[in-house]
Amino acid sequence: MNTENENKALFLDRDGTINIEKNYVYKIEDFEFIPGIFELLKRYQDKGFLLFIVTNQSGIARKYYTETDFKHLTGWMLQQLEKQGIHITKVYHCPHHPSITGECNCRKPNPGMLNQAIEQFNISPVKSVLIGDKKRDILAGQSAGIGKNLYIQNLLQTGFE
Repeated sequence: MNTENENKALFLDRDGTINIEKNYVYKIEDFEFIPGIFELLKRYQDKGFLLFIVTNQSGIARKYYTETDFKHLTGWMLQQLEKQGIHITKVYHCPHHPSITGECNCRKPNPGMLNQAIEQFNISPVKSVLIGDKKRDILAGQSAGIGKNLYIQNLLQTGFE
């Protein structure tokens, strides 16, 4: 397969990876960026990676918050990242929960959100990286053929190297 003209991407989970994990974050006042995340994102962006967020948001299916609440917080988060010179190419989210809405292919550990980005943005999975905080993130990356699947906890302990 010719991957020469394909983009490389950094896929990031949101809760627990970009922001500190709290129960169902949907309000700006509850959103706290993980220390060091701006530097990490900037480093990948400077190396030519497109940045994507792929996040399960079962709080929508559970009716803890609405799609509008999610979009409002996402818009604010993207503005904060832009202020740091970080551009997120696209945010993908799964609003489903299997016991409420039934099975779907977008909820991690399924690779649906990753596959969608790979197709839409001509991404080489092998040249790409996924960073998450849970096993389901890593499994989604592996299922999509992502070259490197990393736990944020390990990166935080080693200073992102």
